[in-house]
Amino acid sequence: MYKIIGADGKPYGPVNLDQMRRWIAEDRIRPETLAQADGSTEWKACKDFSELAAEFKAPPPPPNIAPPPAVPPAASASNPRASNKIPAGICGIILGGLGVHKFILGYNTAGLIMLLVTVLGGWFTCGTTWGVMHIIGIIEGIIYLTKSDDEFVRTYVDNRKEWF
Repeated sequence: MYKIIGADGKPYGPVNLDQMRRWIAEDRIRPETLAQADGSTEWKACKDFSELAAEFKAPPPPPNIAPPPAVPPAASASNPRASNKIPAGICGIILGGLGVHKFILGYNTAGLIMLLVTVLGGWFTCGTTWGVMHIIGIIEGIIYLTKSDDEFVRTYVDNRKEWF
């Protein structure tokens, strides 16, 4: 016969060996559960009793599951909402004075301003305003292309920053 200390800290018993084996099978007694044999003053873990040690089986090994395939860093780092980043950046560098990059990002008012300043202002200033607008477009194109995808989305898609 044995006495045990339950998970709630209360003593239980006397309990016979068969009942303890049932409780081990039901996971009510764990290997570290304290027990005391009749006639003993020493409390020790149930796993340390030779008559109970075989009842505590090692947990089954985890199933042999293959890890998922590694994703290349470039594929996991891209943000699908940044799909206009490269076209807008390239058009800003090549066609910056016409404001095409603004239209690609959905900034129609800003694109129209750049287009009108370039065309109408260029007619009155012999192309000087086209040069200024083209420099602005080049700068914005470079800024678009140097930002990370997440930063580009945060700045130009979510916050709708139209200039620089």
